[in-house]
Amino acid sequence: MTAPTTPYSGVIPPVVTPLTADGELDRASLERVVGHLLEGGAGGLFALGSSGETAYLTPAEQDEVIKVITSAAAGQVPVLVGAIETTTNRAIERARAAAGLGADAIVATAPFYTRTHAPEIDRHFRDIAAAVDLPLLAYDVPVCVHSKLDPELLLPLAADGVLAGVKDSSGDDGSFRRLVIGAREHPGFSVLTGHELVVDSMMLSGADGSVPGLGNVDPHGYVRLHEAAVKGDWAAARAEQDRLVALFDIVGAAAPGTASATAAGLGAFKTALMLRGVIATNVMSPPMRRLDAGEAKAIAALLDRAGLSRV
Repeated sequence: MTAPTTPYSGVIPPVVTPLTADGELDRASLERVVGHLLEGGAGGLFALGSSGETAYLTPAEQDEVIKVITSAAAGQVPVLVGAIETTTNRAIERARAAAGLGADAIVATAPFYTRTHAPEIDRHFRDIAAAVDLPLLAYDVPVCVHSKLDPELLLPLAADGVLAGVKDSSGDDGSFRRLVIGAREHPGFSVLTGHELVVDSMMLSGADGSVPGLGNVDPHGYVRLHEAAVKGDWAAARAEQDRLVALFDIVGAAAPGTASATAAGLGAFKTALMLRGVIATNVMSPPMRRLDAGEAKAIAALLDRAGLSRV
């Protein structure tokens, strides 16, 4: 594999949104997260994605997150900002707000809650792209929006210059492979995997990079994986991926039956960052709960096993 030539490549972590003990945005901790990711070699930052708790934040809180991240990044890497809303006009409103606050690109899902189908999803992306003078990437996350963005929908949008790329968190590896193959006809279209447990496999297939939630905890590991893949050192890439798969066990620390999959996963990421001294608390947006001391102890053991420092 050669080095990617697309505008969005490498490791682009979906930045977590730290909160204070009383549930307000913790700006100082968010600045430290950005510094941690940049020091780890991130090739970009994805603000207000699923790992950023965007669905739980008010528009004013979302604006503050964008301000902090773009200011802390200071142009060192592109900042992609989620405009993740139920319908087109709402997504356009958020995209315009992000553009005014310094975003370098916009990320949008298909419409959700409302019933929709392929022609409406196509129109949704075209309307957002026409309304905002920034590159637009699609976010394929059917577990949340209940619509799969198939290559047959995405590739015509790429051909028409509507989409600059896609973050695929569908877990449909066959569809991803077909998307990568089709994207070869569209130079500059970025294909990014959000399937953090198989990044080495997706890179072998031709992915331009990854958007791993676990990259908040260990950006260095994902960057090492990416760099090994670019060099064609697949043994090193596999070894790094194996270590990261073991680290991902942190998402199982929440006591069974006490937390949603979102709360268990994101709570684990926040708890790990707290234990590593990057953020001050592991507080979550309601109705999610923070992980407790016993669960944090289990995560600490997994950080130790992965060779990651703690405070």
